[in-house]
Amino acid sequence: MSAGHWTIAPLSVHHPDAAALLRGYFGEITRRYHGRPVPDEELDRVLVEESSDDLTAPTGHFLVGRYGGRPAGCVGLRVLDADAAEVTRLFVHPAARGTGGGARLLAAAERAAGEVFGARAVRLDTRGDLVEARALYARSGYREIPDYNGDRYADHWYEKRLAGPPGG
Repeated sequence: MSAGHWTIAPLSVHHPDAAALLRGYFGEITRRYHGRPVPDEELDRVLVEESSDDLTAPTGHFLVGRYGGRPAGCVGLRVLDADAAEVTRLFVHPAARGTGGGARLLAAAERAAGEVFGARAVRLDTRGDLVEARALYARSGYREIPDYNGDRYADHWYEKRLAGPPGG
């Protein structure tokens, strides 16, 4: 990817840039989980089974990060309850890794959780083999919590309390 800086903005999960990033996300996590390449037909099934349609208003929010003007990462949010939102689908394209995109996307998701949904906490789940993600969450102030969602692929759950409004 070309040199540049990150810009992050909301985008529909159905936009071609978002769809390509989600395909990259699911391709990578599926490949890492199974330890083998993922054929296109299998990836197509995963994208249907793990629909991202709930990452649209009023139940969710989706952000796309561009690095040097090109789509390079994404992150989604979904409402859990009146107090909490869930961070999901955090992905940085391999060519843009090491540029700070993961931390920027995560921070943007946290801001959106508070601004869009009024959330006071964000939660997320991940797997033990996604060591880079777990390190990012720890650096970003997340603490491990008990299983909150029963996701069959997750084995680590995290939460971060968000700062309240000034004077609140």
